[in-house]
Amino acid sequence: MEDNKNLVRQQFASHAQAYVKSPVHAQGRSLARLVELTNPQPDWRVLDVSTGGGHTALAFAPRVAIVVASDLTPEMLAAAEKFSQERGVTNIEFEIADAESLPFGDNEFDLVTNRLALHHYSEARRAISEMARVLKQGALLALVDNVVPPNKQTGGYINAFEKLRDPSHNWCYPLVRLQTYLEDAGMKLQHTESYKKDLEFEEWTARIGASEVTQDKLRALLREAPEGPRAFFKPRFDGDKISFSLEEAILIARK
Repeated sequence: MEDNKNLVRQQFASHAQAYVKSPVHAQGRSLARLVELTNPQPDWRVLDVSTGGGHTALAFAPRVAIVVASDLTPEMLAAAEKFSQERGVTNIEFEIADAESLPFGDNEFDLVTNRLALHHYSEARRAISEMARVLKQGALLALVDNVVPPNKQTGGYINAFEKLRDPSHNWCYPLVRLQTYLEDAGMKLQHTESYKKDLEFEEWTARIGASEVTQDKLRALLREAPEGPRAFFKPRFDGDKISFSLEEAILIARK
């Protein structure tokens, strides 16, 4: 477990600026939908767990009293803080925190957000339980992550593909598994939706600094994918240019 946390720190420390600039994280469809679905209020105290480049924290900051942006990686947190300062945002606090052991008291927050980070956690169930713990009674948890089909072989192929590109990747779950984790944490599911997102292979691999050897292996996995993963990835080949799809889900639950 600690080995994976070290991989996460190393990976995101080395590529913090790439994640700040990433269009998938900065402008992804889920960001606007999170704000719309949670309807944030001016007096809310919000916690953004694993803030990464700070994009989710920045989206909520103008609408709430305070956002606490937490992350495991100091370099990532510093990049997010610089990003917010450049935009003149003054109501975001930045704090180093492990999502699986949050350094906050029970019943502190009106909303907890966690976007495109859960697949890095060794213990996703524990992390969701921690997010639920720090929420006030009746408050919301907004979770966004990549998901895979429930078929074990297809899910395994997709996760192997993701982990080859990023060794700090742990596991993407089927939507039904995330729903179970929320229910086990005492949360009542309010809303779910999922959709395909299209990715450019070059940008996707460059963001994490994948080597040429790794890129070649990833291309081969797309070209040679069996029926289930191929239907999921929907790979498109246009000369040297490759694009493909992943699936992203939003889950909103109330304590």
